[in-house]
Amino acid sequence: MELAEYAEDDWLSLSGIQHFSFCRRQWALIHVEQLWQDNVLTTSGSIEHERAHDYGASEKRGDLLILRDLRVFSRRMGVSGACDVVEFHASPDGVTLQGRDGQWIPYPVEYKHGQPKTQDADRLQLCAEAMCLEEMLSCDIREGALFYQHIRRRETVSFDESLRETVTDMFRQMHDFYTRGHTPKVRTKQGCKACSLKDVCLPELLKKRSARKYVDDRIYEVIHDSEVAV
Repeated sequence: MELAEYAEDDWLSLSGIQHFSFCRRQWALIHVEQLWQDNVLTTSGSIEHERAHDYGASEKRGDLLILRDLRVFSRRMGVSGACDVVEFHASPDGVTLQGRDGQWIPYPVEYKHGQPKTQDADRLQLCAEAMCLEEMLSCDIREGALFYQHIRRRETVSFDESLRETVTDMFRQMHDFYTRGHTPKVRTKQGCKACSLKDVCLPELLKKRSARKYVDDRIYEVIHDSEVAV
């Protein structure tokens, strides 16, 4: 795949891979149809991210450089976004950074609400950030970390070939959906109950009857209620 496959105007949001991994319909509602609703989980997550996304809070501690809200992109995958935190560890095996002396090894850290999850959504997002950094800095990044607010500790993530291939494949699918303006149907699952978009997604409605049937039924109810009132 050539480096400049995607023009900048076609870049997607990097963080969208987390939504796409969790539910392709959720991703399409947010990124294709531009729909969004907050719930207690999304609000808590936003509050907890405030410090991580404060670039002014970046700092240097001896051989450790901590950059917050670091903007990254990949022409190869056609995405852009921001890393919560990227730690740069001083090392002769590292890369040079503009405006910084010495050489540094990048280590991305993503902050998440709650606790570690069984599915790979968070790990895929972190891996995507690392792949962007690799493309931008011409380096190899073997691992990073997810910091979960609920347990207050890190989970180390190794960026193996399987995870990288999944990231690349998902971004290809996301570009295809976005280009076609396609919002897929879904089957209801346990996670639907906690989704902030459950009221606009209506997976049970899509599964059981058509949108036309729903509209017709609602019109009938309004007319019937009006006649009863009279």
